[in-house]
This record gives sequence, structure tokens and C-alpha cells, in this order.
Amino acid sequence: MKKRNLKLIALGLTGLMGVAALTGCGSKEKSATVSTNGSTSMEEVMGALSEQYQKDNEGVKVTYDPTGSGTGIEEAKNGNTDIGLTSRALKDDEKDGLEQKVIALDGISVIVNAKNGVKDLTTQQVSDIFSGKITDWSQVGGKGGKISCIGRESGSGTRDGFESATGTEDKCKLEQELTSTGAVISAVGSNEKAIGYASFSAVEGQDKIQGIKVNGVTCTEDTIKDGSYKLQRPFCFITKKDGKLSEEAQKFYDFATSKDAADLIRNAGAVPVSE
Repeated sequence: MKKRNLKLIALGLTGLMGVAALTGCGSKEKSATVSTNGSTSMEEVMGALSEQYQKDNEGVKVTYDPTGSGTGIEEAKNGNTDIGLTSRALKDDEKDGLEQKVIALDGISVIVNAKNGVKDLTTQQVSDIFSGKITDWSQVGGKGGKISCIGRESGSGTRDGFESATGTEDKCKLEQELTSTGAVISAVGSNEKAIGYASFSAVEGQDKIQGIKVNGVTCTEDTIKDGSYKLQRPFCFITKKDGKLSEEAQKFYDFATSKDAADLIRNAGAVPVSE
């Protein structure tokens, strides 16, 4: 009787181990991770894309590491991430071995404190302010007071895009160089004499700052798309030319660059290029 009970127990344990093994294998097959790394300005867009993709593909995890455009390019080149993210086009010295795909356009809003009375600046005035040629708000029709320029750190896609559009490469004289879009918005919002720049998608709904017109044009989806608002840059996916994405990473890439993602990108505050 005892031998029979021990035999039954042994058979039961074997069965349970078999089920556990099968369950483990099944979970492994269903789970996958797609890694993305780079631009902090793409946070809202990537959040919308990854949330929808994960919802539609059970067991898939899309990760986002907001390290900045420069790091995203390096991580893609070194194979440390599936997809690098940049909020600027690749420079000539970065193109070797890499491919870029523009998934959206983003306007770079020039922002001032909500209590600042200036509503409109020309591109030249913006350039002169950030390069130190214009130093007082009274010089551009505002209340008197020394202008405090706030910007992003070297290597930031937002900074590169802004400097390229305003002709201020290597000329900006900043009181603060900050490492995220949110930090720039916060700094300008706490200083009545400050001016900065931030992604169009991050400015909407902020109550302590306001985006001003440039050359009489408001930064909107329509003006970004038709090119009349000149301060804009691309949101890009960066991948290796000679590297093959994993099956799941390729599926996410295809989804994010398709017409199916257009409304998600738009609702996240950027302008889709595939519609």
C-alpha cells in the first residue's frame, strides 16, 4: 500500500513538472522585448506608440530609455538598442553604417514666461537674442529687463534643431544648459525674464509659459506640415544598415512607421508623415 502511494506521488510530481516545463516554454515564446533609446523630446510619441503596440500584442514589452539623441545614435550604432531615437537628422559624420526613418515632424516652439508681454519675434531677433546681440527685452518691444536664455545641453536634438533653424550653431550664450525638455519649460516658467525653446508637443497645456509666434506664424500642426513655421525638426528612428532587427522589433518598426500610427502620433502632439 505504501509503495503504491509513493508511486502515485512520483507520477503526480512528474506530471506537474511536465506541465510547468510546457508552461515555461509557452511563456518564453510569447514574451519579447523591443528596446528604444534616445531623444527625450519623443517621450509622448513613444509612449503612445508603445502603449498601443503592447495592447495589440500580448506579451511584448517596448522599453524607452530617454538618454538624448546623441546617445540614441551611439546605442543604435553599437547594437545596444534595437531602435535609436533622434529629434534631428543624422549628421554627415554619423551616417556611416546607419539608416534613419522620419516618423514625424515636430515644431520647436520659442517659449517665454507667461507674464512676458512679447508675443512675436522674427527669426533674426531670436538668433540675436540667443547669440547675445540683443540682451534686453526693451530691444524687442517688451518690458525692460535683462534677457535670460535657457537651452538644452550639447548633443541634444532639440538644441541642434533650434540652432540649425536660427543659424546659431556654436554661437548660443546660455545662462542654463539643461538636460531635458521638461527642465527647460520649468526654468522658463519660473523666471519672468527667461526665453527658451521646447518641443511643440510639450508646450501645449502649460500655464506658466507661452509659445510665441515666429515671423508672425504660430507653431501648429498645419504650419509645421506646410512648412510656413520654419523652426521645426524631424523625429527619427535609427537602425543599423548591416543589422537585422529581431522579428518583434521589425514588427514594431513597421507599425510605428505606417499609416496606422498616424492618429497616435498626432494625439501625442507631433505631426505624422505617413497618412
